[in-house]
Amino acid sequence: MMRPPFPAPTEAEIAVVSGQLGRPARGVLGIAARCVCGNPTVVATAPRLPDGTPFPTLYYLTHPAATAAISTLEATGVMPELATELADPDLAAAYRAAHESYLADRESIEVVDEIAGFSAGGMPERVKCLHALAGHALAAGPGVNPIGDRALALSSWSPERCVCVEPGAAVAG
Repeated sequence: MMRPPFPAPTEAEIAVVSGQLGRPARGVLGIAARCVCGNPTVVATAPRLPDGTPFPTLYYLTHPAATAAISTLEATGVMPELATELADPDLAAAYRAAHESYLADRESIEVVDEIAGFSAGGMPERVKCLHALAGHALAAGPGVNPIGDRALALSSWSPERCVCVEPGAAVAG
């Protein structure tokens, strides 16, 4: 296994992520994106979990407000709308490039034969999970995953403002 392109998470960060998820975090290699306050928003998860299970979702959205906002988009039928946009050849090409980027990122950590060629979120031909696509967009930065970028733009949550820290609360890190 290669070293991921981000520092290993601290115990405090794992505690925050576990709290965000409402269960113990598994296989977290690092924090791939953060809230403006510093708390984790997206974790990078090992391609093979500690129990040996293949795990294709490298970039996992953990921020509760982001997750809720993306869930609302999915519940209101945004995925089929975004899928129709893939008829645009330029958008489809950019989405395929996002798929290739995702695979390269994951395989730079570990190649897992059981998930070889499978990225996340339905890439490169479908829009299946906006959580995975938004997580990739946040981790990779704007312009890498056009459908993830679009989902974030349509959501009620913004990475530009913090909604996770009460005044006086501790921030991970």
